Amino acid sequence: MPELPEVETVRRGLERLVLGRRIVSVDVRVPKMIRTSRETFSLDLMGQTIEAVRRRGKYLIFDLGQQVLISHLRMEGKYLLFLEEVPANKHFHFFFGLDNGGTLVYQDVRKFGTFELMAKSQEAAYFISKKIGPEPTSQDFKLAPFERAVLASKKAIKPLLLEQKLVAGLGNIYVDEVLWAAKVHPEHLAAQLKKAEIKRLHDETIRILQLGIEKGGSTIRTYRNALGLDGTMQDYLQVYGQTGQPCPRCGRAIQKIQVGGRGSHFCPKCQKNDKNNRNNRGHCLWQIDGC
Repeated sequence: MPELPEVETVRRGLERLVLGRRIVSVDVRVPKMIRTSRETFSLDLMGQTIEAVRRRGKYLIFDLGQQVLISHLRMEGKYLLFLEEVPANKHFHFFFGLDNGGTLVYQDVRKFGTFELMAKSQEAAYFISKKIGPEPTSQDFKLAPFERAVLASKKAIKPLLLEQKLVAGLGNIYVDEVLWAAKVHPEHLAAQLKKAEIKRLHDETIRILQLGIEKGGSTIRTYRNALGLDGTMQDYLQVYGQTGQPCPRCGRAIQKIQVGGRGSHFCPKCQKNDKNNRNNRGHCLWQIDGC
């Protein structure tokens, strides 16, 4: 958390709140979260205007004209805007004073978030180095290259989708939802998937992530958008967090297993992992976890 729908919702909120604002002061309380030059970070931001707020995968991009500030929220990062005095909070780590008297604050309980300030001309190379796949839209996310990459992999499908290389933005929540919608077991070996299954994965990835954006993301644990509002996508989740509840499609109890160290929710009837697929792996990678 947050995943692509949550980050896109934050982006849209920030666009409403800070677009066109000039940064007049910068106060950094946790310098280790800066991944570029810490010594000049604050000075370089002073006087810059936020011309656009963009997104690539799960990364937020503050477009400053000649430079970009790339922010990754990681597990629990969030942005808050205060138009008056900022209250004391030990989890407030970055303070960006704006020319309208407001303060944009970055809050992060775990301090896992990152900031990178660079020339705008370096942005494309930066994301190429991160090996982030296409955005999950019908315009960018094409079936043919996705199918080739899936069939060429020796990995199980869930950890493969989590890598961000085949398509940007899928995290643990939405991978579980996509796999359930496509009727694919999270441990199924990618190379053994049928083309019809791969097409379902492709189509459901687009549909579910776009639905997540439409619903403002999933409010699970501490997520809030940039306007301080909850998302509603959690009301539309079919399997994530539903251990022991009946599958919406067949009624069988949803199970939770560990796949690549991640809790994974699935329906044992709708998402069968056939015997041959399990035997070809040589050993079992998962265990039943409280179900």
